[in-house]
Amino acid sequence: MERTCEDIRAGDINEVISKLPSDEKIAELAEFLEAFGDFSRIKILLALQECELCPSEISAITGLSISAVAHQLRVLRDKKLVKYRREGKNVYYSLDDEHVSAILKIALEHVSESR
Repeated sequence: MERTCEDIRAGDINEVISKLPSDEKIAELAEFLEAFGDFSRIKILLALQECELCPSEISAITGLSISAVAHQLRVLRDKKLVKYRREGKNVYYSLDDEHVSAILKIALEHVSESR
């Protein structure tokens, strides 16, 4: 039998509420996921999923100017989605960890499903 709103008990609501993360954690998650809401940042992340790249390579791949790439990389660094390393005068970027790669993979699988 399908439940209606009238059938929901306060205990059910309280149980759901008790399983939710804190509002602070939800806000942190929303801010984290916001970084995935931009075409340019997604393209950069997908490129970095393939290999470590310097900003000029990212620019060539994405068609963005170097300054636009630098801006997007700064956002991605702030969200802890990418990391960098220096080699002499060069800076190379990569995904921060496997979690970022997994999020991208699952999201791409989700949007690629035929509906």
